Amino acid sequence: MKYYLICGERSGDLHASNLIKALKANDSELKIRGIGGDLSKNAGMKLYAHYKDIAFMGFVEVFMNLITIAKVLRETKKDILTYKPDAIILVDFSGFNMKIASFCKENNIKVFYYISPKVWAWNTKRAYKIKRLVDHMFVILPFEKEFYEQFEYKVDYVGNPLRDAISNFVPNGNFLQKHQLNSEKKLVAILPGSRYQEVTMLLDRMVEVAFDFPNVQFVIAAVSNLDSKIYEPYKRNNVKIVTDETYDLLLHSRAAVVASGTATLETCLFNVPQVVCYRLNSISYHIAKSLLSVKYISLVNLIVDKPVVKELIQGECTIKNIHAELEQLIPETQYRKDMIAGYQEVSGRIGETGVSHKTAKLITAYMSTEAEVSI
Repeated sequence: MKYYLICGERSGDLHASNLIKALKANDSELKIRGIGGDLSKNAGMKLYAHYKDIAFMGFVEVFMNLITIAKVLRETKKDILTYKPDAIILVDFSGFNMKIASFCKENNIKVFYYISPKVWAWNTKRAYKIKRLVDHMFVILPFEKEFYEQFEYKVDYVGNPLRDAISNFVPNGNFLQKHQLNSEKKLVAILPGSRYQEVTMLLDRMVEVAFDFPNVQFVIAAVSNLDSKIYEPYKRNNVKIVTDETYDLLLHSRAAVVASGTATLETCLFNVPQVVCYRLNSISYHIAKSLLSVKYISLVNLIVDKPVVKELIQGECTIKNIHAELEQLIPETQYRKDMIAGYQEVSGRIGETGVSHKTAKLITAYMSTEAEVSI
């Protein structure tokens, strides 16, 4: 089989890479091409373009880069037609990928979507468009299956792929020594996101709080898809930087300051108490706020529909408020214990390992039959 896959940011690249490996295990002759990152490339996908060329966050930021995005979209459509895939696999990244889904529908190319656009969060009627354009949707959050049932659209709930990513993680036994971190001191992880806009909006106040905790080690989780120069100004006596070692960092962390996104659920699954931060360009934020139809923004809270972790959004995302949360998260407080107890409920709702292989088997089965498939 020939597949064309598109993911648009770092976490999508991680999940896409594991799916590619699983697909290859089912089909040794498989060929795959598309837009992704280094992980997808290492898994065997031939990159047409890197996701960093189109990973923009926020309404204003997307608007300012419309020419770039439109060019990549136009050229990607041409590349799909030239490649002639048997099917396309779209991974999250709804703005770009829904346009590709529409294009593929027009050209009779089967469309699989892995990790649903967050239509349940805003403009829920987009579910009708997904139903019309997407042949098979694989959802990773437990409430998404029920959500789509409202629109008489059958989707496959496969569990959360973070289970696979974390179960495959092999800790580095020399992590602390490698980065000259004191095993006797408490460590706080700073996870500012993987996109340029996230890091520039959040990292300054995330790091500034370190001045209030001189005896605590703070470590920034940098990512290699961003220029390392973006992190350098934030080094302090008690602030260090590690790159592409987030899981090792979480494994040794007492608490974490985390940008809203996939990392909040990863931090939860490592049982690290956290405070969630979220900031956008002011115009983008007010647009987003007017459209949102959910009570929470972090995956941890969304999954159990209650406030397990504190969310500091826009104007509430201040050094003072981050400090106040860390004061409760670092010591052995009841607040900390309650959060960890809440994590157990979250963990119990997101399924077991084997998500990538389950999804790959479903895709393979759907490619050979249009009948209802059960794995």
